[in-house]
Parts: sequence; C-alpha cells; structure tokens
Amino acid sequence: MSMIATLLKEMEQEAQTTRKMLSRVPDDKYDWKPHPKSMTVRQLSTHIAELPTWVSMVLNTNELDFATAPYNPVIINNGKELMAYFEKSLEDGKAHLSKAADEDLQPAWTLRNGKEIYSTSTRGEFIRITYCQVVHHRAQLGVYLRLLDIPIPGSYGPSADEASFN
Repeated sequence: MSMIATLLKEMEQEAQTTRKMLSRVPDDKYDWKPHPKSMTVRQLSTHIAELPTWVSMVLNTNELDFATAPYNPVIINNGKELMAYFEKSLEDGKAHLSKAADEDLQPAWTLRNGKEIYSTSTRGEFIRITYCQVVHHRAQLGVYLRLLDIPIPGSYGPSADEASFN
C-alpha cells in the first residue's frame, strides 16, 4: 500500500472517532472552559474541526509561520455548523491528499513563529503530526465533556460510558 493510501485510510478512521466526539458538544456550552488558561469549547472544537485542512496546507506550502500568518478561526455557534465545518475540512484534506503522490511527502516542511523554529520534518511526517494533533485535542475535548457530565464516545473501543462492566 502506498503512503498516500495509508494516510487516507488513517484520516478516514480518525474522522469516524472525531465525528462521534464533535457530535457530543452541547450547543449551550460553547463558551465554557475548565480553566482560565484553557480554550473554550468553541475554540477547541473548531480547531479539531479545522485540522484536516492542515493536510492541504502542508502539501501546498513549505511552512507555516505564525508570525506572518495570523490565525482567524471560523466562528462556530452550534453543532450543525460544527459538523458541517468538520465535513468540509475533511473533504478538503482528503481531496488534496488523494491528488498527491508518495514523492510529494518527501520535501521538508517547517512550523515556526518568526525566527523560532518549532519543527522541521518531511511533509509526510508533518501530516502524521497533524493526525496526532487531532487525537490530542480530541482527548482534551473528552476531558471537557467529562467535566460537563456528558457521556464520552469510545475511540478505539468502548468508553467507560459505553462499556458494561459486570
């Protein structure tokens, strides 16, 4: 299996879990956050929903420089908008990845903030880092939902809310 095919398969597998998690976000808690240093539910869930577009960005650029590319997130106000945004982002990422060839994954890609370089890796490696970011932020969202007493969906098997422990 090519690396592109492997990455597409993983993207779709993670999307299934991401859909389940994002679908649990309650419309009346978008401004809630568990700690002053934490993102709000809106910020966190929007970031999760946009991350598939990072695949497209990585394939079409050589770097992301936070100093020159200000972050302007889409404003999401409810679950319907959130799910639509995620599906649009997912289709964007999959479309660009589907058009790529394995050799497109080899050039270097850099994440920086001005002169401070956070990481330099191949495009393929950074696409995997992007997938890890989805999982990382999805886990954060799981903590938020737990604190809001909302049942957590399973990720790679049943969650404590879904499993029956006899």
